[in-house]
Amino acid sequence: MKRLVNRDNVLRIGVLIWLTAVWVALWGQVSVANVLAGAGVGVVIMVTLPLPWIPVRGRLRLLPLAKLAAVSVYYGLESSFQLAWFALRPAPPPVSGVLKVGFAFRSDLVMVLCTNLINLIPGTMVLEIDREHCAAYVHVIDVSSAEAVAKFYHTIRVLERLLIDGLERRATPLPPPTGQEVTT
Repeated sequence: MKRLVNRDNVLRIGVLIWLTAVWVALWGQVSVANVLAGAGVGVVIMVTLPLPWIPVRGRLRLLPLAKLAAVSVYYGLESSFQLAWFALRPAPPPVSGVLKVGFAFRSDLVMVLCTNLINLIPGTMVLEIDREHCAAYVHVIDVSSAEAVAKFYHTIRVLERLLIDGLERRATPLPPPTGQEVTT
């Protein structure tokens, strides 16, 4: 007899609970009818639009993930204040450009999480992901000085290290800081 409680079934139940919660939140009222309708819609979505399987390696480590959440909020606030200063200061807008970032991830899931975190930081936007070379091209609002570029790369390395520590077993060595491309 096949085990009913395995990782795949637990994940499916988790996704169904999440879809049901989103349905109830969209309707704005918790009722038996909304919960049942949400569960029904969730089952239909899961059957008709299945997500592709993403291989997940490693273990979930809560301390680095908690640090990641705190650091992400800090970077988001810091860059929001920086953007506000750029808008209010009596100077021309900063020089923006596209920077290539090489990652040391082994997992597509971690790469997606990292690029989403980069997109959440105001003033940055991932334009392209190169899966083959595990790199991303990121538009950055301020590349006017070597210090600004170094600060951006430092931010990315901190996020990357926390993601690797929180989600992966081990990582390949980080890419060297030399040879970074800047396009303005």
